[in-house]
Amino acid sequence: MYFLSLLQNPLMVVFFLVILVITVSIHEFAHAWAADKLGDPTPSLAGRLTLNPAAHLDPIGSIMFLLIGFGWGKPVPFDPYNLRDPKRDAAIISLAGPASNLALAAAAALILRFGVDGGIIAGILETTIHLNVVLAVFNLLPVAPLDGFKIVGGLLSDEQAREWYSLERYGIIFLIFLLVPFTGGRSMLEIFVVPIIQNITNILIP
Repeated sequence: MYFLSLLQNPLMVVFFLVILVITVSIHEFAHAWAADKLGDPTPSLAGRLTLNPAAHLDPIGSIMFLLIGFGWGKPVPFDPYNLRDPKRDAAIISLAGPASNLALAAAAALILRFGVDGGIIAGILETTIHLNVVLAVFNLLPVAPLDGFKIVGGLLSDEQAREWYSLERYGIIFLIFLLVPFTGGRSMLEIFVVPIIQNITNILIP
């Protein structure tokens, strides 16, 4: 289990948990902020236009982070009827979360490359990069209820989008299919997604 590997360094467990809370909170806040800027007050009325972790952490998603290294926060509600272009704006709102994580990972990489030379600070920055890349890449998967599903919908024509959104009800089935090991004890997530995460982190971490 992912969390057990961290127990080799108890101090890093503390940093991991703190960074996880911050990372998930910023991701979900970015969704809420984008919806608010696009004219939908729903996230604000739901108390989600805040960086307070209590508003954003999902218990199951957090546990999944600790168990397998992948997880999610509490979905931010928004009302498409408040948006000028529901299909496009829903895609923008969905993209805001992963984009915020990639921006955080890039910022941590710049500090690591030009401002820090080893030590515990480097370890914190590397963990920040890893967690943010994981959250961004995982949420960009085109599977409901992950962000990538609505992002793809925003790129399709109206007719194609209607067909695409009809698959939303099966999202949890597709997600389980990705998570359950079946090929040599490895899941589809490990086979196809983990290498992408590793390649990105290898670029960002010198």
